[in-house]
Amino acid sequence: MAPSTSRPNTVIRNSLRGAPVTSAITAICIVVFLITALQARSITDVVWDSPLGSAMILWGPLVEGLGYLRPLTAGFLHLDITHLFLNMLMLVFVGAEVERYVGSGPYAVGYLASVLGSSGAVLAFNFATPTAGASGALYALMAMLVAIALRRSVDLRAPLALIAVNVAYTLMATNVSFWGHAGGLVFGALMAWPLTPQSMRTRWVGALAGLALGTAAVWAATLPLSAPVY
Repeated sequence: MAPSTSRPNTVIRNSLRGAPVTSAITAICIVVFLITALQARSITDVVWDSPLGSAMILWGPLVEGLGYLRPLTAGFLHLDITHLFLNMLMLVFVGAEVERYVGSGPYAVGYLASVLGSSGAVLAFNFATPTAGASGALYALMAMLVAIALRRSVDLRAPLALIAVNVAYTLMATNVSFWGHAGGLVFGALMAWPLTPQSMRTRWVGALAGLALGTAAVWAATLPLSAPVY
């Protein structure tokens, strides 16, 4: 019998080749999880017994913990080991593909914009529910993958099927953020075409416009929270 040449770590390394931003985001999420797990002394419930986790998680009253940074920091926080594993697996394979096509700089800005866009939807429609995870940004990346397939004139069935399966999961599963996923998908669809033309300058403009739009979405969603009460 011949030894396998496709070990999981080799597959992951090959997938991350040429994707330094995706590698960095993955590493940050893992480090954050390790810290929160050590603080909480658990790998299945790492947020509320962790000072870092409770400071980073997203929920409407942005007055505690990291305050108005939480719409961003929540995208790097995961609730348990399964949550982390599934999101990082998706990030490694989808995010790296998008990064190699778009370019690391615009991709980094677009990723942060996607986190904010997803968080803005959560704050607008479900602000009192604590929410965390990279999945909102991952839904945005799936929308970008469709645009990349269109640009390459290749079969759209695979990226569309990926979106369909994940949307079905969102609708059927419990304890997932519908608005986080929906907001990420819609936001990614808005950014997908401006982020994928041949012109690198246009990609940068699209990414920065997306970041401005994501910031505006969070700001608009939090206006009712800061409005004076008479």
